[in-house]
Amino acid sequence: MQKRRILILDDDTAVGQTIQWIAESLGFEAEFVTSAEEFFLRLDQTRPDVITIDLVMPNLDGVEVMRLLADRKSRAKIIISSGMGTRVLDAAERSALQHGLNILGVLSKPISKEALRLLVGEEDESKEEAAFEEEPEQDTGLEISPAALEGALERQEFEIVYQPKIGCRSGAAAGFEALVRWNHPERGIIMPADFISIAEEAGLIDNLTKQVFDQSLAWFSSAFPASNLKLSLNISAKSLADIRLVDSLSDLCRKYQIAPERIVLELTETSAMVDPISSLDLMTRFRVKGFQLSIDDFGTGYSSMVQLVRLPFSEIKVDKSFVQQGQQSEESRTVIHSIIDLGHSLGLVVTAEGVEDLDTFNYLNHLGCDLAQGYFIAQPMSGADALKWVEKRNLTLPV
Repeated sequence: MQKRRILILDDDTAVGQTIQWIAESLGFEAEFVTSAEEFFLRLDQTRPDVITIDLVMPNLDGVEVMRLLADRKSRAKIIISSGMGTRVLDAAERSALQHGLNILGVLSKPISKEALRLLVGEEDESKEEAAFEEEPEQDTGLEISPAALEGALERQEFEIVYQPKIGCRSGAAAGFEALVRWNHPERGIIMPADFISIAEEAGLIDNLTKQVFDQSLAWFSSAFPASNLKLSLNISAKSLADIRLVDSLSDLCRKYQIAPERIVLELTETSAMVDPISSLDLMTRFRVKGFQLSIDDFGTGYSSMVQLVRLPFSEIKVDKSFVQQGQQSEESRTVIHSIIDLGHSLGLVVTAEGVEDLDTFNYLNHLGCDLAQGYFIAQPMSGADALKWVEKRNLTLPV
């Protein structure tokens, strides 16, 4: 079996040698370099499995090195190292993740064998692979035309999968979030990140939204006709200009005999800024009709507090970027704690998304978070599998 390779970039020779010795003791074929120029040369020649990058470097710093790695579409697993404070390390990690890099984690100097082992060991490899299953890598050459989307709508090629939410305290099923997928006849499953923006720009988002709503409510009515489970549906910012949306959704609820109180409409905080007056009118009408409203991705925009006070939300979702960093970042834990306290002080249900391990779930439960969703709980699944999942979960819960 071929040894895994690790390439170390650090301008301090003593530190680079130390990391090399530790990596070799862990079974790696290790090499360290002291300059960015040599690093990129060896990167092309050795194609390492793991890279460690020191943030503070002469000429080309670690952040710039990671930006160049992103330009190269590097899939190597990256460890960020530095003697700087945790806030800087956390910021560098968030920046790398935003660039789509495969980040294993951060190492504070001085570096220990145990800390490095925890990042590169088998346990963390399986965790990293699981995380990548959530959003399968897409064909970067994928080009979707408005005409192709329009044809897909006419042929009804869009399918819905459902990701469960559970109560943090009880562990019982609380509901589902409906997520759309395009089942392309030639390319297979296409994720929404590849077609939603095109649908918005082409003026097709309202038709897509109606198909998603109709398909989701039909399933929900059939699967859980007499239940207190809730169904969350996402609304695009562009759809907030559709004055008929409230009435059309109300009509669908009557058609499928679903109480509006069981439907949660999720909007990102930035979407409410597209047309503040229209969005306020529309959201108020939704609440008057009985629908629940959730502010999604809370904390990632610049006007969260304004939107939270201004608009009639009933739920607040802690963004997964904070949740997934909670075990490594004190700052993320502080933000999570603050959002939960803020939500409860305003009488809102608090949901955490992106829960991927037991420690994170237990931490959220300890803080009093109401609901959780993420891969630790369940992946998005078909309607038939969602029904089986609820039945199985109810049987395994303690009485």
